[in-house]
Amino acid sequence: MNAGYAARYPEAGLATPHYLASAAGAAVLARGGNAVDAIVAANLALGVVAPYYCGYGGDLFAIVWDGELQGYLGSGRSPAAATLDAVQARLDADAILLGPHAVTVPGAVSGWFALLERWGTRSFGELARDAIRYAREGFELSPIGGGACELYAPLYSAFDDWQAVYGSARQGEVLRQPALARLIERLATDGPAGYYTGPVAEAIAAAVQRCGGLLEPSDLAAHEGEWCTPMRAHYRDVEVAELPPPTQGVSVLEIFGILDGFDLSSLDPVTRTHVVIEAVKLGLRDRDDHVTDPAHMALPPEALLDHSWITARRGEIDLVRAGDPRHAVTQRGGTAYLCAADRNGLLVSLIQSNFLAFGSGMHVPEWGINLNNRGASFSLDSARVNVMAPSKRPMHTLIPAMVLRDDSPSLVFGTMGGDAQAQVHAQVLTSVIDDGVDPQAAIDAPRWSVDVDTWRLRTETRMAPEILTGLADRGHRVIGTTRYDTGMGHAHAIAIGAAGYAVATDPRAEGAAVGR
Repeated sequence: MNAGYAARYPEAGLATPHYLASAAGAAVLARGGNAVDAIVAANLALGVVAPYYCGYGGDLFAIVWDGELQGYLGSGRSPAAATLDAVQARLDADAILLGPHAVTVPGAVSGWFALLERWGTRSFGELARDAIRYAREGFELSPIGGGACELYAPLYSAFDDWQAVYGSARQGEVLRQPALARLIERLATDGPAGYYTGPVAEAIAAAVQRCGGLLEPSDLAAHEGEWCTPMRAHYRDVEVAELPPPTQGVSVLEIFGILDGFDLSSLDPVTRTHVVIEAVKLGLRDRDDHVTDPAHMALPPEALLDHSWITARRGEIDLVRAGDPRHAVTQRGGTAYLCAADRNGLLVSLIQSNFLAFGSGMHVPEWGINLNNRGASFSLDSARVNVMAPSKRPMHTLIPAMVLRDDSPSLVFGTMGGDAQAQVHAQVLTSVIDDGVDPQAAIDAPRWSVDVDTWRLRTETRMAPEILTGLADRGHRVIGTTRYDTGMGHAHAIAIGAAGYAVATDPRAEGAAVGR
């Protein structure tokens, strides 16, 4: 992989992690659609051409700027019958990863229509044209796409319906998903009711129940997304905006609160990297202690940003020695991040996900839906805040973001990557804000990521040897990966300037910066 390419456009721009999805969004912009139209079209296409990241059985979160910050939480809930005892009685394991109990109600479909109802200028059917074509006629699997099918085939070996579609798919071959094309056409005709009620909802519930799951059609019928006010916190001379729980956005703001007490630009590279790593550890530890569905949180999220709380956490950082806080809970990643901007200043930061790869392995053959495994985020330990419970939203790693300067957006930003998302936010934004680095250069730069179950430090091999040695001397357990590790997240960004937009894409993905 090579360094990403930042494109500059005076009127509108968009970035996604797959070039076909970017092209679908660009076509909408060229036809006069706005940023929301374009990002929905791109996401619809992305769910077809990159089903190993996201799709029609996943969740969706967004921050939109229309002169004010608007947030959307498109998180589905666990089944109403999913008590801890009921789930444990059906499991022979102490954790959930795949299968029927990992499935929560998909929230993405409702999210697309909610965004279009509020800001869209084009019909769903018009925006879905490319997605329908790619699903019915097929598309050539890219290197990452073909590699994902091959890589995950053993993981999904027990799921025959999944295997029938993806199990033998390989790079360079044409992948067709006619059942998914039928679903998208149904959505264009019937809207979200065509998904959450009737034959589609019944097929989704039946697929889960055949494998012993508890999902009912009534769980889908009860789904509602939630509009919210994004949380904001000062860092240097800007404000960072993130979504509130059930996302981990508050943990990112806590990390920046801790870092705001350090003059990072004055520190040597080893100490600076060490400090950011230690702040990330503390933020992720607090995430797993406190963040879940807000209806189940004992501590209000604002408490994690209180001055005394932040000061206490900052005081735990030893400048010369790596801390080893109690292990947190690993949150695996798949996910896709997209961003868009238009000539009227409408900005969209959107993230959409199955959770891990293709999701739970539960494939609905009648409609081509890969059902998410967001329920894998739930704990089966009754002492944990994120414990499984009926009709509960799991803690979500999905965190679209924006940066505001003088109450106006200066950067639309986000990344995929599970646990790595908060860590990439910290690395990229400190580079942009503290050092004035161009967003594309900040995204291109070598990255690290801590594994929260062991606090081992994974580093891309491009990182300077003296930094790696210095971190190891401070007690970090350093493990080299590759030059451009996709596990470090796929970040994209749009910088807003007087001359227009600069759109940055991640070289770890197969995306494109497009616009007009």
